[in-house]
Amino acid sequence: MDVIPWGRGCETAPLPVPGLPELAIGSEIIGAIHRHAWIVFNLSGGKDSSAAMFALNLLLDHLGHPRARRMAIHADLGRAEWASTPQTVARIAAQANMPLTVVRRAAGDLVDRWNQRFENAKRRYEALETYNLIGPWSSASLRFCQSEMKAAVIGPAIARMLPGERIISVLGLRRDESHTRAAIPVTKADQRYAKAGNRQGTVMSMWNPLANWSADDVFRAHDLLGIPLHEAYTMWGSTRLSCRYCIFASLHDLQASSAAPLNHEIYRELAGIEASSTFPFQPTRWLADVAPHLLSPSLAADIARAKADQSERRRIEAAMPAGLRYIAGWPPRMPTSGEARDIAVSRRPILARHRLEERYPTGPTVMARFAELMETAARKRAA
Repeated sequence: MDVIPWGRGCETAPLPVPGLPELAIGSEIIGAIHRHAWIVFNLSGGKDSSAAMFALNLLLDHLGHPRARRMAIHADLGRAEWASTPQTVARIAAQANMPLTVVRRAAGDLVDRWNQRFENAKRRYEALETYNLIGPWSSASLRFCQSEMKAAVIGPAIARMLPGERIISVLGLRRDESHTRAAIPVTKADQRYAKAGNRQGTVMSMWNPLANWSADDVFRAHDLLGIPLHEAYTMWGSTRLSCRYCIFASLHDLQASSAAPLNHEIYRELAGIEASSTFPFQPTRWLADVAPHLLSPSLAADIARAKADQSERRRIEAAMPAGLRYIAGWPPRMPTSGEARDIAVSRRPILARHRLEERYPTGPTVMARFAELMETAARKRAA
């Protein structure tokens, strides 16, 4: 098995299994493997991370990398996970003969984080620290479901477990998954949890060996290498595995998840957050509309009211003074007396809808609050 040059410091490594494409690999990674760096597989239970671990183990065995310096790690997202995911991850790791470490966010699971985000948003809105009310959900521009719940839990755990080591974190990211991932590098230094020159001497990097694989390649690897597939694929027809309900999921995958009886309780819980917050789970789709037959009559009525309230909130916020909308270092300036009066009047129904205190009910109180905020921002800039 030869390593084939690929250009710009990257190569490909063929696998000894007919029908599977080469793995993408960087020259620095090859050197680290020969020096017996630690290989840590980020295992989600989905098809891509599982295929990456099984395929890469073939290459590592061929290169003489010791199996004693490989491990798998999984970030458990709690109620947001499919009920079978922990068992699936354990089974996949055991079949690959990889020791498995499971980590969790200490401050609660992903559903707790969504609830916490909206409670924080309401407090900030009540205190006039934000111009518009902010919703509970993670988004394409704010992926705390991935950053806080996975990377920020797994990364520090690895650094604590393997101080002073050269560590390569293996992920199953593929370029054809989305426009966002089309430009992912094959390898990348990762100094988020092991700063350059740290006292322990820990060095971390990320590796995406399946960067150039297609979904068909991944499923073929499962067939050829005998890798177990999660029930989300085999029983419910989902195209990908993530949370039971993912903010990035297609309608097809949301419907597939909703067909699984063990996902019904969390479906109703998330629809309840939609109802109380007046924010849909996805920017253009209410989760409650995916399987409305699962809602109780009272919850369905709450959703109908939430949709009407969302429309009214959007109308109100769109009519607020445009020149004062959020930018870095907000607020950008003091409102005029007329603008301050409009802000006070506009906020009133939104505050009432969420049972928040109206602390700045008049134009003068809004202007006084803006003055406080601008003074605080100025002190921060000067610090």
